[in-house]
Amino acid sequence: MATAVADQQQILQYLVKYGSKTAFGAEHNLGQVKTYEDFKAAVPIRDYEAFTPYINKIKEGGQNILWKGKPIYFAKTSGTTSGVKYIPITKESIPNHIAGARDALLCYMAESGNTAFADGKMIFLSGSPELERVGGIPTGRLSGIVNHYIPRYLRGNQLPSYETNCIEDWETKLGKIVEETFGENMTLISGIPPWMQMYFDWLSAKADGKKIKELFPKLQVIVHGGVNFEPYKTRLMESLGGEVAFIETFPASEGFFAFQDKQDTEGLLLNTDAGIFYEFVPAAEIHNENPTRLSLADVKVGENYALVVSTNAGLWGYSIGDTVRFVSTEPYRLVVTGRVKHFISAFGEHVIGEEVEYAMKKAAQEHNVHITEFTIAPKIQVTGELPYHEWFVEFETMPEDMTKFSATVNNYLRGKNIYYEDLMAGNILQPLKITPMKKNAFIEYMKSIGKLGGQNKVPRLGNDRKIADALQPWIA
Repeated sequence: MATAVADQQQILQYLVKYGSKTAFGAEHNLGQVKTYEDFKAAVPIRDYEAFTPYINKIKEGGQNILWKGKPIYFAKTSGTTSGVKYIPITKESIPNHIAGARDALLCYMAESGNTAFADGKMIFLSGSPELERVGGIPTGRLSGIVNHYIPRYLRGNQLPSYETNCIEDWETKLGKIVEETFGENMTLISGIPPWMQMYFDWLSAKADGKKIKELFPKLQVIVHGGVNFEPYKTRLMESLGGEVAFIETFPASEGFFAFQDKQDTEGLLLNTDAGIFYEFVPAAEIHNENPTRLSLADVKVGENYALVVSTNAGLWGYSIGDTVRFVSTEPYRLVVTGRVKHFISAFGEHVIGEEVEYAMKKAAQEHNVHITEFTIAPKIQVTGELPYHEWFVEFETMPEDMTKFSATVNNYLRGKNIYYEDLMAGNILQPLKITPMKKNAFIEYMKSIGKLGGQNKVPRLGNDRKIADALQPWIA
C-alpha cells in the first residue's frame, strides 16, 4: 500500500528490460525506453483484435514473441467482438493469479481473526480443469487453469470432485455439484454471483425450500467477482437466510487486478506489486486516436477510467475492456464501473453499468422489490413517438405498481447521469419502459447462445437491440 507508485515504476522498468528482448520489443524499440513518457510514445493502446497477429505467431510455435520463451498456458475466454480470445499466461505471471485470491483470504483472516472456515469444505464454482492444446500450449478457462494450483493443504477440503468439475454442460454439472455438496460441512463458497444464485436455488429446491444457512450452518465466507455484486446481493442474502462475510475480487484472464482487503471499506485494493503495470484512460477518450494516458501517480478519485495493462504475460498497452473509478488513493482502492463496450449512447447519453445498477438498486429498495437479472437496450421509435430505454427485467417479486416503479428507476438514473437528465429535460427521450420477463428468462437465453455457466454473464447494456431481439421468446 505504502509503496504502490514506486512499485509501479519498478515494474515498468522490469517489463521493458525483459520485453526489449522479444519480437514485440524489437518492433517497438523497447530497448530505447527509459521513462513512462518514452513508453507511451513507443507502445500504443491495443485491444485483443490488434494483438491477434502476435498470438497467432505463438500458436504457430514462435518463441520470444511477446515475452521470453513461450506461454505455459493460454486462458481461453469469449470476447465481446472477437469471438474466442487466447490470453497468454507465463511462468512469471501465474503467481499473480494464485496470490491474488490467497491475499484476499489472508486479509480477511487477519482483519476478522476468523480462520476456522479453512478447516471446512470449500467450493469453487469454476470452469473445467481439463485442458486442450493450442499450438502445443495447454489451453482452457482461467478458473480451470487456476484449479490446478490450489494448495495441497486445501485439496482435501475442495469440492466438487475433479470429475464433476470436468463436466462441460452447466446444468448437468450443477446437478452433480448439488449432489456432492448436499449435507457437507460447507464453510466457503466462491463463484460468479448469478451462477451462485442458481446453485442456491437448486439446493433450496432439493431441501424443500430451506435456506442455505440451514443446510450449511457453518458457512462463513462467500468469495465473488466477475460482475457488480449489488444487483444480486439482496436476493443472495435472502437465499442464505443468515450472516456471512463477503469478499469481492477483480480477477480476469489478463491478471488478478484487485481484491477487497477490508470488510467495512468501500472499494478493492489495487494489486500494485504483481508484475502488472497499470494505465488509466479517461473513459470517454478510450476510442480516441491519441487518448490521455495516466500512470497510477496521476489518477483522481471519482473519475471514470478505462483500464489498460502491460504485464509479465506479454500484454503491452492492452485495453482489457473494463472501466474503473477510484474511491481512494491512500491506499489505491477502486470499484469496477462497467465495460468499455457495454454502455448506451444511442442518443448521446453515455449511460454506463454503474449508473443503471445504482438506479435499479435504489428503486428496488424503495419499492421492496427483488430483481433476478436485467438488461437494457435503446428503443428508437418509427411512429413519431420519442425514443426511450427499454429495460428487460426478471423480477423475483413484482412491483405493486409498475408505472411508479419505472418512474422511480428513471428518476434515479436522471440524478446519476447529467446527459440522460438533459435529454429527458429537453424532451428528446421519453422515460424508460420496463418489459417484465418470465422466470428463468435469462438462464434460458444464455443456454440458447451456448453461454450458460462458467464465467459468462449477461451484458447489462447494449447500443443495439441484438440481445433485446433474442429475448423476445421469454417476455412475460
